[in-house]
Amino acid sequence: MKKVLEISNLKKYYHTMSEETLALKDISFDLYEGEFISIVGPSGCGKSTILSILSGLIEKSSGTIKMEDKTIAYMLQNDSLLPFLTILDNCLIGLKVTKNLTKENKDYVIHLLNTYGLGDFINNYPSSLSGGMRQRVALIRTLAVKPDILLLDEATSALDYQSSLAISEDIYKIIKNEKKTLIMVTHDIGLAISMSDRVIVLTKRPSEVKNIYQIELDNKSTPINNRKDKNFSKYYEMIWRDLDVHV
Repeated sequence: MKKVLEISNLKKYYHTMSEETLALKDISFDLYEGEFISIVGPSGCGKSTILSILSGLIEKSSGTIKMEDKTIAYMLQNDSLLPFLTILDNCLIGLKVTKNLTKENKDYVIHLLNTYGLGDFINNYPSSLSGGMRQRVALIRTLAVKPDILLLDEATSALDYQSSLAISEDIYKIIKNEKKTLIMVTHDIGLAISMSDRVIVLTKRPSEVKNIYQIELDNKSTPINNRKDKNFSKYYEMIWRDLDVHV
C-alpha cells in the first residue's frame, strides 16, 4: 500500500495567561491509502487535537507532518446541519464555499444521497430526520468535496447504542464503496476494533502512542459481523488494559 501521511514526533502546547499545558508529547504514525485507522485514548488526552492539527484548524507546536498531494475533509462530532436549509443544500455547502458547485459536483452529491438511502429526503429539512440519518447527511456533505482523506471525530457519540451500530455500518459501507482513506477518533473500543485496519492507543495527557494494533480478524466484513469474530474480544481486552480504564 502507498503511504499517504507520515506523522513524526508531533507535539502540541496550549497556552493561557498563567500556564502552559502540554497536550501532545510525542505522536508518530503513518497512514496508507485506503486504510481505516482509529485513535482511542483516555478522555482529554488530545485525540481530537490531532485531527484539528491535520485539518489545519490549529497549529502544531513541533514535529513533522508529511503528506502526499491529498485533500483532507473533517467531519466534526456534531452533525452541524443548518436547520433552515434542505438536506441537499446542507450537502452542497462545502462546494459553495470553495466555489466548486458545478453541475457535475451537484449530480455527484445527489447520486450519493440516492445511493445511501436519502434520496427521498433531499428536499426535507434536518428536523425531519433521525440522528443516524443526520450523521449520514453529514458524511455525504463531507464527501461532496471529494476528499482523499477523511477525519471523523466521535461520529457516533451522540447516538444510542442501536443507532450507533447502524451508523457504523453506514459509515463503513460508504467509506469502502467510495474508496476513501480514514482516520477516526472514538472513545468506543468496540467501534474502533470492528471498523478499523489499525487501532492507535494513546496514553493519558501529555499523550504519546502507547500501542498500535493491526486488527486481524478471521472473516473480516462489516462492523456488526466483525464483533462476532473470535479475535474481537482479544483485541478488546488488550486495548481495555492499555487504557487503564479501572483508574
